[in-house]
Amino acid sequence: MTDSTVFLRRIQRATLTASMASLLLLGGCAVGPKYVRPAVQSAPAYKELTLSEYDQTDGWKVAQPKDDAFRGKWWEIFGDPQLNALEEQVSVSNQNVAAATANFLAARALVKQARSSYFPTVTTSVAIANSRTSSAGNQYSATQGSPATYYSMSHDASYVPDLWGKIRNNVKSSAYNAQATAADLENVRLTAQADLAVYYYQLRSYDSLKRLYDGTVAAYKEYLDLTRARFETGIDSDESVAQAETQLETAQAQATDLGIFRAQYEHAIALLLGKTPSAFSLPLEPLKTSPPAIPIGLPSQLLERRPDIAAAERLVAQANAQIGIAKAAYFPALTLNASAGFNSSSLLSWLSWPSRYWSVGPTLAQTVFDGGLRKATVEQYRAIYDQETANYRETVLTAFQQVEDNLASMRILSQEIQQQDAAVRSAERNLALATERYKLGIDPYLNVITAQTTLLSNRTTETNLRMKQMTASVQLIEALGGGWDSSRLPSQKQLVARTPQPMH
Repeated sequence: MTDSTVFLRRIQRATLTASMASLLLLGGCAVGPKYVRPAVQSAPAYKELTLSEYDQTDGWKVAQPKDDAFRGKWWEIFGDPQLNALEEQVSVSNQNVAAATANFLAARALVKQARSSYFPTVTTSVAIANSRTSSAGNQYSATQGSPATYYSMSHDASYVPDLWGKIRNNVKSSAYNAQATAADLENVRLTAQADLAVYYYQLRSYDSLKRLYDGTVAAYKEYLDLTRARFETGIDSDESVAQAETQLETAQAQATDLGIFRAQYEHAIALLLGKTPSAFSLPLEPLKTSPPAIPIGLPSQLLERRPDIAAAERLVAQANAQIGIAKAAYFPALTLNASAGFNSSSLLSWLSWPSRYWSVGPTLAQTVFDGGLRKATVEQYRAIYDQETANYRETVLTAFQQVEDNLASMRILSQEIQQQDAAVRSAERNLALATERYKLGIDPYLNVITAQTTLLSNRTTETNLRMKQMTASVQLIEALGGGWDSSRLPSQKQLVARTPQPMH
């Protein structure tokens, strides 16, 4: 074994010993406030669920309390195979989801960067320099002005022990931020999925309206044929024919106008799927689905189910950790340095034992005066903590509002649809009577037109109400978190693993 090999091993043992000694210092004080999740006010039950008339509605009921969580993919409870196929493409092709995924991966990398400060930094350098010293004013130098070549190999190590928890708080801050971006990713995914379902059911509602208007146009053609036949036989006037023609042409124009809105919703769905509108289309199919039973759960459970709430809470934790980082600046910083290597002016003796050198020693630094910088920094992060706490509580309150809003919409729409169904039946009866009286010559054709307009208006309202009901059911599921819960946030250990996957 050569002398240089022995020397290098001694350097390694010295570095290891210094690192072990430094690790013992990790048990030092960690300055900064201990994190406690901010308290929020939560009602024992949703107000809408306490209304006595709520359980008396038809077509939609709240699931039993014991069934307080979605099972599998939330959109599957609607039982629509076409919607299921579209939803599967959102997480794969939606560009907002892709951007949020990249943001999460970047935040995860920052956690790894922060953790690197736990370990010493070791560098190795090799240098060969040819130089010539000045001979001016150096009458005693035997080699004045002669060139010389120097060979150097050095190994340097530096380590900053985490005496006051600055590194730990920095790692926590990065981890909390990564968890917040992971929750943001889930919120973006949920929003895209909910938007897709909303657009899908709005499109299907326009398909229902198209079918309604196509049927109306066909009926109006029959009425036009009837008025023409009566006019040709002298029973009715040309005025009635003109009125029937106007009614038919108006309905045809309204049916054509529906194509604009359907095309726009179809294009919006294509965008959510990451496709160009020209590469995507959906066949005409009227709305057939009814709102499913949706498990609601308790208001307190909403705090764990909404990804936006989880993201806001993690940002509060991050702000708390940053206060600890700022407070650590009040305390001295210890740095352990070690350097060793070989230095020679001869290539043959470069790595020989006599050419060795080394140095080991600590450096202790303390800021004596900074003009109030550290104090102001701590005040800044305390204010940021208060801001994030307020944002968190506002997010929670908004979540409760959204759930109550959609519960109210479901309750009221269910009642309104029943009333509208009755109005449609009355309008159908009125049209039948007006038609019969017109055929008997009792009433003018204007009465038939009035009855037709009333029936079409009521049927259109009925279709729109069912669209609102389906939209409200989707938005209620979104407001409840879509089956997600905070236990699916990646832990700090998962964040620093080799190939952690974002939660789905």
